[in-house]
Amino acid sequence: MSAIETTPFASFETEGRLYNPILKGVTKAGRFGFRGNIGIKLAPVVSGEKRPPELAADQVIAASDAGSSTLSFFSCYLMSFAELEPLAELLAPVAAPSGTYVIYANNVDLSDKFKVDMNGIPYYVLPIDEATVYNEVLDLLRLEKNALKKLDTAGKQDAILDAVGNLDPSDFKTVTFAEGVAKMGPVRNKGEFRPV
Repeated sequence: MSAIETTPFASFETEGRLYNPILKGVTKAGRFGFRGNIGIKLAPVVSGEKRPPELAADQVIAASDAGSSTLSFFSCYLMSFAELEPLAELLAPVAAPSGTYVIYANNVDLSDKFKVDMNGIPYYVLPIDEATVYNEVLDLLRLEKNALKKLDTAGKQDAILDAVGNLDPSDFKTVTFAEGVAKMGPVRNKGEFRPV
């Protein structure tokens, strides 16, 4: 059984942080997966109306083993590398040094990638421009997209999780959070190029 209640996603579900799910359920026996968005800083509820989060981790791909108190894998898109700090605070109770946590940030230089330890947890930080987290993770883990075409969403997520061992930590230089903030680029305007 891999009901959400037996996973670290349970508290996020209770707090209303999980939204726009493409996947929220069992991927295979003993494993629970989520693919969607996670609210980092929730907006206040006004007159009973729930509003979108003030800050969110987008394009999340995450998983946990049933009965585990921690996430085995987490990846997402952040508009700014600086948003890693509040994200790491949110994930602190459900993250473990044995897990794999990959962050794609819009304002990290395209030629850069590094590892940052936050609360004793290593986060692998990479740049992203126009691609999706899904496509970037496939490249990072050396998975062939065509080989996954016939799989459903849960099957594709399992293929990613089964390939996590392909990530080579030695490919990433270690920097402090402050060093990462010092070298990040400007934050792009989310509303840029949207039709009026």
